[in-house]
Amino acid sequence: MPYIIKGDSPTWGLNDHRYLEQNHDYKYPDGLKLKPGTEFHNKIRDLIWSRARESRNHMQKRFESWNEIDRTLTVYVPLSDKENQLKQKDASKPVSIVFPYSYSMLESLMTYMCMAFFQDPIFQYEGVDDDDTLGSSLLELVIRMHCIKNKVMLNIHTVLRDAMSYGIGIGIPEWVRKWGKKPRVSRPLTDGPLGTYSEDIVTWEDSLLFEGNALSNIEPYNWLPDPSVGSADIHKGEFLGWVDRTNYMHLLSEENEIDSPYFNVRYLRERMDKRSIFAMDNSLREERFGGSSDMARSITNVSTPVDRICMYINLIPEEVGLSKSDLPEKWYFELGADDVVIRCEKVDHAYDMYPMGVASPEFDGYSITPVGRLEILYGLQHTLDFLFNSHIANVRKAINDMLVVDPFLVNIEDLKDPKPGKLVRLRRPAWGRGVDKVVQQLQVNDITRMNISDSAYITQWMDRIAGADQSMAGALRMSGPERLTGAEFQGTRVSAMGRMQRIAQIIGMQFFQDIGTMFGIHTIENMQQDTFVQIAGPRAEELAKIYGGKRSARVSLTDLSINNDVIVRDGSIPGGNFSQAWLDLFKTIGTTPELIQQFDVTRIFMYIAQQLGAKNVEDFRRNLQQVQPQAVPDDVVAQQAKAGNLVPVGVQ
Repeated sequence: MPYIIKGDSPTWGLNDHRYLEQNHDYKYPDGLKLKPGTEFHNKIRDLIWSRARESRNHMQKRFESWNEIDRTLTVYVPLSDKENQLKQKDASKPVSIVFPYSYSMLESLMTYMCMAFFQDPIFQYEGVDDDDTLGSSLLELVIRMHCIKNKVMLNIHTVLRDAMSYGIGIGIPEWVRKWGKKPRVSRPLTDGPLGTYSEDIVTWEDSLLFEGNALSNIEPYNWLPDPSVGSADIHKGEFLGWVDRTNYMHLLSEENEIDSPYFNVRYLRERMDKRSIFAMDNSLREERFGGSSDMARSITNVSTPVDRICMYINLIPEEVGLSKSDLPEKWYFELGADDVVIRCEKVDHAYDMYPMGVASPEFDGYSITPVGRLEILYGLQHTLDFLFNSHIANVRKAINDMLVVDPFLVNIEDLKDPKPGKLVRLRRPAWGRGVDKVVQQLQVNDITRMNISDSAYITQWMDRIAGADQSMAGALRMSGPERLTGAEFQGTRVSAMGRMQRIAQIIGMQFFQDIGTMFGIHTIENMQQDTFVQIAGPRAEELAKIYGGKRSARVSLTDLSINNDVIVRDGSIPGGNFSQAWLDLFKTIGTTPELIQQFDVTRIFMYIAQQLGAKNVEDFRRNLQQVQPQAVPDDVVAQQAKAGNLVPVGVQ
């Protein structure tokens, strides 16, 4: 049975409460009395902790299943005492293993998802009105630069991997600013013996180096959602939170920043244990090799880790005492070490959502933690491991000499010597009687010899269930009565692509649409300085004309103050649905004058090139501004018009 958290936080009674006697003279937001130990502070603390406890009681029911997935993906099996002894005697002998077929399936799934979503740009925008077209194009380029600078693709990869493994992948959009020193060149005038002259002087000034959207991840074990809603409806829940591990010095630095929303951080200094009961090591991801999770098991003397519960709560401020408003509002809180409120502010975003996105491709429309695709395969994976491990154990037993010996006739110590070329001496009573009846090999039957061939059936079923067949994994069918035909390969691959495309479409609507919306609004809300972007993408030619043929554009906040919609990708990958018929159609259209007048041959060609893998088709387009007009005789014009190659301007 899973451990159910009940009652108050155990850290409230185990820690020294001397920190409550301190008085650091904080000025709290909106005049709220949030000094630790006061009645209002404890009311807010209980508000956060009770919701975290309710969510964890529900979430931890999934931990046992997730731990099995962790063992599968880390290919880790705790060895028995017998196998440990065997490994110590001879490290080369095989022991129980996890056959990494689930890992192979995950690689195939992740490869498709990365190809589907890591297209440039990741987030696409279009204007709501005609006047918003230019602004949406510039917003797309700005966010494209943010994704490159802040390596958003790495965080998206983590979201997709968690979604396939555990059934949920969580990402949090944030606006980050990076400060540093910028060089500034000045040229002051200096009087010299030969007159006045100027000299370049470089000085370094503190400045804002970069600002933009970023994405961070939440480990599923540390997620604290409202269990009353489904994974696709998290924005309808009454609260949404997670547990985050940081350290005291980092929090203190954030508190000392100008206009910092943090307070009460210095009260944490006197606490003996700054951890949260919800941040204990629940994952077995690093059980094999250790790592950062080791710090969660004990208090370290080197650093001062601090756990904080971060939570958005939809509440009526008047009932809690936060303000006089009697309408539901979203507020953001942080609770340090399960006991000290260190942040409390109203969420003031233009979108009516929690700033969080969740990908759950196997969702059923109701569950907050749907099963992951690898969880569905775990039963078959466990059977596959058994087939391999039982065969290995039987082979290990068979290759050892299993002898029946008469100890009265043979020297046992000589027989125990494992070295090759050994000399076994008979005892005196056996002298002159021959050696054929002294020792006899015990017959061993390999009852597991069919296990390896049976495992092929298991892997075939895993392929069918996961939707990632051998062609998706980069392997071709090798068995069968006939050779693999091109039609069979293409048909099988198209079917597999269709299943993968469905998963990608769901993730696109669940995660990318929400995150793309938040990225766009965060840019409009928080952008402080103009930025330069490189003109690229499908609208590059149009933007280049607007900016006089330049390859870069200066974007200000006024350019981005527009209404826009996020374009959700259809989940396909370049070339995934491509057919040879497109090339035949292109040849037919190119040689038929009537079809040339009805279809845009250039756009068809660009589509075919993109489906074949070309990523920079735009770079090869001719610059029409540099094309010089040529005079053509009237008879040639009449001949070409009759053939259908020329049409009057304005005729469609």
